[in-house]
Amino acid sequence: MAALSLSSCTPIHNYQCRRKSILLPCSAVRPRINFGWIESVKFSYSEVKNGCGRKINVFGETEASEIDDDGNAVKDELFVQFFREAWPYFRAHRGSTFVVVISAEIDISLLHGLGIKFVLVPGTHIQIDRLLAERGSEPKYVGSFRITDSDSLSAALDAAGRIRIMIEAKLSPGPSLSGIYRHGDNDRWYDGVSVASGNFLAAKRKGVVEGIDYGATGEVKKIDVSRIRERLDQDCIVLLSNLGYSSSGSVLNCNTYEVATACALALGAEKLICIIDGPILDEYGRLIRFLTLQDADILIRKRAKQSETAANYVKAVDQEDIACAVYNDASDTLPSLNRKAFGQAKFQNGVGFDNGDGLWSGEQGFAVGSQERQSGLNCYLSELAAAAFVCRGGVQRVHLLDGTIGGVLLKELFQRDGVGTMVASDLYEGMRMATVADLDGIKQLLLPLEEAGTLIKRNEEELLKALESIIVVEREGQIIACGALYPFFDEKRGEVAAIAVSPECRGQGLGDKLLDYIEKKASSLGLQMLFLLTTRTADWFVRRGFCECSIECIPEERRRRINVSRKSKYYIKKLVPDRSGIRLNGAFT
Repeated sequence: MAALSLSSCTPIHNYQCRRKSILLPCSAVRPRINFGWIESVKFSYSEVKNGCGRKINVFGETEASEIDDDGNAVKDELFVQFFREAWPYFRAHRGSTFVVVISAEIDISLLHGLGIKFVLVPGTHIQIDRLLAERGSEPKYVGSFRITDSDSLSAALDAAGRIRIMIEAKLSPGPSLSGIYRHGDNDRWYDGVSVASGNFLAAKRKGVVEGIDYGATGEVKKIDVSRIRERLDQDCIVLLSNLGYSSSGSVLNCNTYEVATACALALGAEKLICIIDGPILDEYGRLIRFLTLQDADILIRKRAKQSETAANYVKAVDQEDIACAVYNDASDTLPSLNRKAFGQAKFQNGVGFDNGDGLWSGEQGFAVGSQERQSGLNCYLSELAAAAFVCRGGVQRVHLLDGTIGGVLLKELFQRDGVGTMVASDLYEGMRMATVADLDGIKQLLLPLEEAGTLIKRNEEELLKALESIIVVEREGQIIACGALYPFFDEKRGEVAAIAVSPECRGQGLGDKLLDYIEKKASSLGLQMLFLLTTRTADWFVRRGFCECSIECIPEERRRRINVSRKSKYYIKKLVPDRSGIRLNGAFT
């Protein structure tokens, strides 16, 4: 299990990414949001080597006045490769709602044009502290919250107002079209992006806690979901300030991460994206690319004694688990500590959980802040705790992105492996290595395919021998999918076999998730190729990157056991080296 590094974080460069990063074609000025302030910059470009070993620039300005035909060919090939790789993500992200915590440079205008609904939550703590220093005042923090005295509130109002105006100004032109008129309407230029802001956040005073007066510091009371969705449906980008409004008309300074996480939970957003100023590394200094919710939870709990934020996470989720268990028992249903029940306890149609007296109990989001976060201690453990918190509440995926990487949002959203750290509650949910208790469930899945001739028949003894290589997907105590990975370590190859999905669960992408899990597991074991034998499912595997090959590509040990009378076809796929941080939960170790 990869753990966060306690050493200081250094930027991850592109050579640590699994694939070369390719920017969308644009050489014009585009708005960039940089650490809460806005500035206009030119996109940087990627450099690649052509077949002759000479460097050329991709989608950017040329170093020389002319590019030869070979250079154009490489550029065109990379352009096509990018769109082939990105096309599934164009479709997947269209119409989705993303809540984005802004604290570094991001590309928003272009992505909004692709049909993604954005709620932006700009961070202000750096600007507030800077303004206080300029005015001769010292910032004061207790735990994750700022003590907002009159000077701090004045600075918070100034910072929030300036950031809002600059965001609106830089998004108003829309994405540059490099002089191209909008298709079908040559009399008008492409319209700018509409930005909607308002009193979407209701807050309540934190008050006096353990003898400490927090002044104008607020806690989230309610997110106005209906009005935010109305603006999103009107094709606006919603700008959600961390300044909330109390029932008495006061302005309260809330924690940015508490606002963002509360908003993501209330909206039921597909993603929460946090732009931070460095990478999340493991104990060996390698980028952690992927964590399941379970892995993130374990990692945070390991650090609970070292970090106040981690301890707050454990306290919050354990209290919710108890509440959900009591709720389920009272409802005469099976006890469940899943993320859906957790989310329902936190929000009811965007309104905080009502305790019966008109007040709202508990925090509505997860607060991140204080000296711990600003000093970089525990290497973004605070943000990781926030990610796990919202995943438990129903947000499927949280992306923690290093804002020092140019075009990081594009690279994360439109490449298969991305460049940041993703915490996912849905990707490998219920996936684990098989046990003897799963044998009957596996047999029920395989039997129809064996009877149809799609799979080779296996008796119980054969299944028992292969059990340590079988992966199952379990949902509510039932085995709903399975697959197998048989490694051949000498040849650095692995066989994919026996992929089966329960009929009532087909069409939900379980086969893809299972194959993706098998590929990551094989790569983490040091295998370089996957192969398979099939008679009926070739097209499914070809669409997922497998190519037909000869029997000579199959390891000799496996060749000796092939039933040639079935006339199976052979397919193979080259693997990408794994750096995802996925655990090997007991298999082959």
